[in-house]
Formats: sequence, C-alpha cells, structure tokens
Amino acid sequence: MNAPTWIRDAIFYQIFPERFANGDPSNDPPGSASWDEDMPTRENFFGGDLAGIAQHADHFQRLGVNALYLTPIFAAATNHKYDTQDYLSIDPAFGTLDTFRHLVSTLHDAQVRLVLDAVFNHCGDGFWAFQDVLEHGPASRYWDWFIVDSYPIQFDPPSYQTCGGAPFLPKLNTNNPEVLAYVLEVARYWGALGIDGWRLDVPWKVEGPFWQAFKDTVLGLNPDSYLVAEVWRGTRDWLKGDRVHGVMNYRLRANILDYAVFDHMDAEDFDYEVRQLLSEHGETAPYHLTLLGCHDTPRIHTLCKGDTGRHLIALALQMTLPGVPMIYYGDEIGMEGENDPDCRRPMIWREDRWNRTLFDATCTLTRLRREHPALRLGDVRTLRTFNGVYAYARTYEDDAVVVILNPRMEQPSLRIPVGEVSGATHWRDAITNARISAEDGMISLLPLRSRSVYVLITDTQGETHNT
Repeated sequence: MNAPTWIRDAIFYQIFPERFANGDPSNDPPGSASWDEDMPTRENFFGGDLAGIAQHADHFQRLGVNALYLTPIFAAATNHKYDTQDYLSIDPAFGTLDTFRHLVSTLHDAQVRLVLDAVFNHCGDGFWAFQDVLEHGPASRYWDWFIVDSYPIQFDPPSYQTCGGAPFLPKLNTNNPEVLAYVLEVARYWGALGIDGWRLDVPWKVEGPFWQAFKDTVLGLNPDSYLVAEVWRGTRDWLKGDRVHGVMNYRLRANILDYAVFDHMDAEDFDYEVRQLLSEHGETAPYHLTLLGCHDTPRIHTLCKGDTGRHLIALALQMTLPGVPMIYYGDEIGMEGENDPDCRRPMIWREDRWNRTLFDATCTLTRLRREHPALRLGDVRTLRTFNGVYAYARTYEDDAVVVILNPRMEQPSLRIPVGEVSGATHWRDAITNARISAEDGMISLLPLRSRSVYVLITDTQGETHNT
C-alpha cells in the first residue's frame, strides 16, 4: 500500500466545527443558542467557528493528537454544512479565507495535520448551479449537472435525484465530465492552501472512476495527502488502493461495542472477528480510521451508560489495535449524547465538568502510542481468551506492549502467558502505574477485577508485585 508515511504515526481528532469552540462571536448566526445551556436540534446554531479551533491548538497538543478531521466548512445553510452552496468559500459563520489560512498555519506550526470533508455526491439546493437549473429549467447550462426526472421541478416529493431523499440535497451527476472537472478544480484550490487530505462523504454513491481521478489529482498536488472513505458496510472495493488509502472502520467499531459495551461477544468471538478483519484488510490494515463514535452515532459514553470502566476498555482497544485512532471531540472528557442531533452538543470547556479519569487515560494512551512503535507498527498476538477476558500483545523488534481487558465479572485469579512476548520479568501498567511481576513466563492477576484494563510495558525499576 502506497500510503503517506505519517499516517501510521497519526492520532486523529474529529471536530464538528459549529460545536467545538466560538472564537469570534462577531460572526455568530442570528439567534444563536446558549453554548452552556441549550441543547442541539437539527436547526439551531451555537456559533462554533474556525477561529475557535485555532485558539485551542494547545488542547490538541495536551491530548496528544496530531491530525484533525473537520466536517464540512464550506458555505452552506445548515449547521452541519453538508448542503454546500459554494465549494470555494468558507461559510461566513465559520470565518473567512484568511481565518482558514491562519488555522492551517497554526495547526502546522503545532505539527497537526488537517483533513477536510469531501462532499461531492450532492450539494445544497442553494448551490449556484442548481439555482440556475431552478431558474432556467432544461435551458440551463447546468441542467446535466443533476439528475432531473421531470420539469417543472417539484420539491415534495423531489422530481430530481437527491441524497437520501432529502429535497435540500440534490445529487450531482458525477458521471458528467463537467462536474468532475469542477470537483477537481475544488480539490486543487484547497490543496494549494495546504490541507493534508480528504475524508470522502458517502463515496459508495459515486462511481469508482470519479474517485480514481480525484485521488490522482490530490496526490499529484501533494503526494503526502491522505484519503479516507466513509464506508459503513462492504469495504472490499475500497481496499485496492486505486481510490483511497483507508476507510472509517465502522465494522471494527461494531465489534468493539459488542465486546466491550454490550456483552454481545465473549473474548473468543471478539478475537475471531478482529483476526478476520485484519486478514481481509491485509496490508491496508494500518491505514483505516478506528473510531468509537462520530457526528453520525451516539456518543460512546452514552452507549456505555456512563460506565467509565467499559469506556476505558473500548478506548484501550481503539488505541492499541492496528489502525489510526480517531477521537470524536468531547469523547476524551466523557461527553454524553444520543444519536444526531444530540451527539453534536457544544464542547464542554469547563474542566470541573470533565471526566478526569477518561481524559487522563486518553492522554496516557496517546502518549504510549507515540512512544511505542509496537502500537503503530507491530503484529498482534493473542495471548489468552477466557470467557470475557481478552489478552493480546503488540510486538515490534524489541518493543512489546501487553493489553489485558475484562469487561465482565471479576476473576479471582487468571494467568496470562507473556514469556514468548518478552523475557522481561518486570512489567508496569501504564494506566495505574502498578508494577506486576512475571514468573515462569506467566503474569498472574489476583484478582482480575470487573471492568478492568491493563496496558503493560516492560519495567526496569525496582521490586514488582501483582495486583
């Protein structure tokens, strides 16, 4: 797989710009809701913007992330901005082109990459080409940019192809060479402004040659760009390397939830599913985004019903299995939220409202990922599956990390074989700093508590004891 080398070292942070931080109140939409008091709806605005993102570069460094994925930032009518009106303009509520340039410069100075959302299957009904079609009908120069069944155009039900049946999201005719040429112009425009890649929105709705041309154009401008596809189900066609480098790994997310959160899988089942997925992904496995949630799903802490132990198990899997971790803004502090729009609540910046256990563990795990090549480059070796208990090792050259997880009932004692992983007799749990000894190549945990997480690294200091 010819992917950018920086991807294996990346830890992504996904931001829904309207809800992350309000850095410039002067561009707030009229009637914006109260950041700390109101709840999100499908229609309301809170005033988040690009200046707010730039002002919190210290949060990214503190958290240990080095790449951002932003949902759409181009001019649009909604709070989510998936209804693009102008692909070459920043939405006025998010700032200006100068604001964007400042954001790129600030992030790059902080060694943080920036990936934008490529929403090219459809546009908004305010897109200038669609407005021309509404005004001039079949005589419009842009009539063939869309897929119109009948004229005059009807909105309810729509007489033109849409995304998901939503009248405000007319589908672009991506088989039209003019549409492709326009999209490639858009890609070149933002690429020249220094972005580091694109996340492709609903890409399965668009024919493969379109994305092949898109990839060629993006990489032709910047060979170090990263392309990742939003693919929820079948991924086979997206693993060939001709369109993207990776996918959003929703299948792994589902497995993590079934094992760590819902108790739908025991450890044997989970191990089988992980190995199947790694086998199917092959050499592309390190380049897929590993997510626990996003702007389209309930938040992980809500799915865990507020159980920090289960959340930590899911987080440990996200950070230690192969793939590129992607944290959804606010998950690191235990924010709650059911499905859209509730999962898009404004970021909580009052630290007295943070779940410090989650935040500290997230920072610890991102640091471990940076410091241990085994977590970025290593193989996965299953050490033991015992009912709900799952133990595995990541190894690379002389580096080893052992992960032990128990989302279910307490085990009075359990032995984990680590002798073939490392000859070390002294280990340290990176989460709690507890020191643990290995005897005859076995670690004995007395007891292995319910909802417990161990991420063990070799320890060269002092006396050890088991906990």
